[in-house]
Amino acid sequence: MNAKMDQQDACDLRFGQVGIANVRIKRVDAAALCEELERRVRAAPQLFSRAAVVLDLSHLLKLPDDGTVDALLEAIRSAGMLPVGLAYGTSEVDALAQRMGLPLIAKFRAAYEPADGGSIAPPAPSAAAAEPPRRAEPVRQEAEPAAPVSTLGAQHYEGTVRSGQQVYARDRDLVVTGAIANAAEVIADGSIHVYGAVRGRAMAGAQGDEKARIYISDFRAELVAIAGHYRVFEQIPKDLEGQSVRCWLEGEKLLIAKL
Repeated sequence: MNAKMDQQDACDLRFGQVGIANVRIKRVDAAALCEELERRVRAAPQLFSRAAVVLDLSHLLKLPDDGTVDALLEAIRSAGMLPVGLAYGTSEVDALAQRMGLPLIAKFRAAYEPADGGSIAPPAPSAAAAEPPRRAEPVRQEAEPAAPVSTLGAQHYEGTVRSGQQVYARDRDLVVTGAIANAAEVIADGSIHVYGAVRGRAMAGAQGDEKARIYISDFRAELVAIAGHYRVFEQIPKDLEGQSVRCWLEGEKLLIAKL
């Protein structure tokens, strides 16, 4: 019996879709970074508290020394987020990651970027972390009607996406017939169509498709995102709550309107 047990594998190693946010540093100031990220954690704790993040140094003119980078990582931890690696960059970044015993992350699963600049976690090599709005206001303006989004070849999911669960449609649209619970995620490289209530997160254009759309028949989402642009809702605006809506990008703004 012991011999048989010794032959068993000690673990399974698998790769899957993992939610990782990207914190792009614009200036080297650990105290300011901690304060800024703390505000974001307070504004949307379910989204950002203990969120896995990657430190992105690609927008700095000069790579900080090891001690400074260690201080930035500690600032992220102090703010309530968990740094898990460095964003892929130059050979100097590679050497830095090796010295600090950190992995390099070259691509991210989903994109979170507010319309007013900054970002948290796009799939492109560079992105950033930015302040989500504390209260998103309803969008009353209408863009020109978007071209119909084809669901041919889309991934279909029937039933409720439960809290903590994630459904991801790679390289295609996602159609969900059911509800998206709080703290659940639906993600697609294409567009997302939900025939039910969305109380969790819906993220379309996860690989940067700015033409992606989100259609929701019962809007109660805590977050919607398209191609790196996101809006967080602590309170749904009264004229949008429970309504059928569509979400699209107009320039760098994520807009929402009733259907």
